[in-house]
Order: sequence, then structure tokens, then C-alpha cells
Amino acid sequence: MPSESRRAYVALTPNQADFGLRSFNEASTSINTFHVPDEPRPRLRSALDSIQEFFSLNAGLFLVTAAQAVFSLVNVAVKTLQDLDEPVSTLELIIVRMGITYICSVAYMLIQKVPHPFIGPEGVRTLLVFRGVTGFIGLNGTYFSLQYLSLSDVTVLSFLVPICTAMSGSFFLKETFTRKEALAGLCSLFGVVLIARPDFLFGSTGSSPIEDKHRMLAIGIALCGVLGSTGAMTSIRAIGQRAHPMHLLAFFSLQSVIAGSILMVIMREPIIIPTRPEWLGLLAVIGILGFGAQILLTMGFQRETAGRASMALYTQIVFASVLERIFFHTTPTFLSLLGTSIIMSSAIYVAVTKKKNPDAEKPGEDGGSRTDDISLEEGLLRSSKNTENRRDDESPRSSDDSEECWLDSDPPLNGVSR
Repeated sequence: MPSESRRAYVALTPNQADFGLRSFNEASTSINTFHVPDEPRPRLRSALDSIQEFFSLNAGLFLVTAAQAVFSLVNVAVKTLQDLDEPVSTLELIIVRMGITYICSVAYMLIQKVPHPFIGPEGVRTLLVFRGVTGFIGLNGTYFSLQYLSLSDVTVLSFLVPICTAMSGSFFLKETFTRKEALAGLCSLFGVVLIARPDFLFGSTGSSPIEDKHRMLAIGIALCGVLGSTGAMTSIRAIGQRAHPMHLLAFFSLQSVIAGSILMVIMREPIIIPTRPEWLGLLAVIGILGFGAQILLTMGFQRETAGRASMALYTQIVFASVLERIFFHTTPTFLSLLGTSIIMSSAIYVAVTKKKNPDAEKPGEDGGSRTDDISLEEGLLRSSKNTENRRDDESPRSSDDSEECWLDSDPPLNGVSR
């Protein structure tokens, strides 16, 4: 007789009365682990937006910093090359490095069909020539002073460039140079002094004395190199994005090759043809890495104000100290570590204190958005603007449309968009 306590089975889960056991031999792709939401959580999304905005605001600063890292590798190759038998002269190094840079620049522009690969765009050709001449003066001043001054002295003198560039950009280009940026620059310069420890501040290191006349001559030429580098950095910022970065590299490298060749003839310096594999490899490294560093430096100064971008130049001494430890096994002192900390702190402070310019997002009269580049191109470029306005009046398109069309024809470099 059946018991009254037995009841019919009733499914407690709606629409699913049978729970079959899944086999563990199924393919791993069929196992549902967890579900990723289509959109991140509000906090995560806010953090990602903040990080993206930070990198967007400081893109120029990061590009200049990357350029200093590559330049430090170039200096390691140059120092290694100078330690070999029959070292290559300074002018010959400049000619080889800039010759490779010019060939690569022109080849890129021809392949990508960049307008005016040899003479540059109309309206900024004078500034391109000025950039090339001043760039060679800065490069040659630094290399020449190394013959008569210690590396620490040359380092300190060369790091006058960031402050001079910031002042030049503020005076000629009417760019903003705040007291905070000036204070960060002075702190970075103090950090460089702690790392370099020049003889005229910390006393002689026991090396052989240098004749006073040669030392004063080298200091004078090094200061001329500082002025040349200042003019080069300011002209890059003045040109802005009106010229392709390869135009600036091509003009700089070509004029350096021409001037270096003329000086070699005048000074009767012999041409040393490398025969050892180490020579050829180091020369190739100097040319290729120097080309890449110039691209990063040019793109960085095109996207950032001269004052802020020049602050990133101080990071080269940090990279140089690290590479010197790796390749030449030099142990940094306490003052070097302290100076490195000061420089990095100043660079980080400059990066995090930048705020978005509200005027850059205000719509213009034509409904488009205003950018900092429009206001930047005033000052040194007034005469070139008048020339472009006359040319644009003859065209049915507006000046803004024609400029945007020309810029869009240039593809971004290294995945970094303008």
C-alpha cells in the first residue's frame, strides 16, 4: 500500500526540471568562465579616461624624454668609437651621422609623397634654413668643447639650453612660461650640477691641467653652441606643424653635412675610412639611432610649448648615468643619486601640473575648434602668414581648410597622431 507521504516531483527551478551533469571532457572553449561587461565600471572608466587625458596632454613631453634616452645611446656609441684605435674626428662623425639622417629623411618623404621634399613648404623655408644653421652651431659647439673641457663641464654648459629655450619661447613666441616651470628648471639644473660636479665648482679631480687659453676658448665655443641649440629649439616650435618633421630633419642634416665638409677642408682634417667591423657597426648605430632621436625630438617640440618641452631635456643626464653604469661599470655616488632624484621629481612635477587650456576647446567663427597651434604660429611667423593668406585668397577654399587638407596628407610618424 503506497505511503501518503510520497508526493509527485515538482521542479523548483522555473523552466528547468532536469540538471544534467556536464562532461569534463568537453573542449575548454565551451566552458563559460566569467562574463566581461561591455563597458567598464564607472570608476575604472574614469581612471582610464584620466590616464588617457594625462598622456594626451603630455605627449610632447614624453616624446622629448624618449629622444633623450635615444640620444644617450648615441653618446655611448660615440664614446665607444672614440676609445678605439685611430678615433674618428668630430666633424667626420657629424658628416656620417647627418648624411644617414638626410638620406633617410628624403627617402621617407619620397615614399610617402610628402609635398616639397627638397625645398620645404612655402612660408617656412627661411625658418627651416635658420633651424639647420643653428642646429649645426649647437652640435659642433658641444663636440668641439669636448676636446678641451671635461665631460662634466660640457654637460653643465649644455644644460643651459632648456632655460634659454624657455625664455626665448616666452619672448619671441609669446608662450606661457610660469613661475612653477621656471622653478622646476632651476631645480633640474641644480640636479645636473650635483651629477656632473664640474671642476670649476667642486675642484680639480686630479687630471692634467688644461691651458687657460684653450679652456676659455672651449667655454666660449660651448656657449655659442648653447645659443645655437636655443635657436634650433625655438625655430622648431615656431614652425610648429606647418612643416613635416622630415623637412626639419632634412634641412638640419643637409646643412650639417655641407658645413662639416667645408670645415674639414679648412682645418685639413684627414678622412679616416673604417675597416674594422666594430667601426662600421658603431657608425651605423650612430646614424640610425641619431635619426630616430631627431624624429622624436622634432615631434615633441612640435606638440609642446618650448618651456615645458625643454624641461624634458634634463632627463638625458639621468639616462646617461644609467647607461654609464651598464656599459662602463661606473658606480654612481650619493650626489649623483640625489641629482637624479631632483631631476626626475622636477620632470614629473612639470608633467602633472599641466592643465588643459579652456580656450583650445572654444569654437571658432567657422564652427571649428581652436588649437594652441594657431596662436603659436604668431610672432616669428607673421610674415609667412601674410604670404599664405595671399595665396589662400586666390583659392576657393578657406585658409583653415587648405591647411587641414595639407596636414592630412602627411601620415603620422611612429603611430603618434598630430
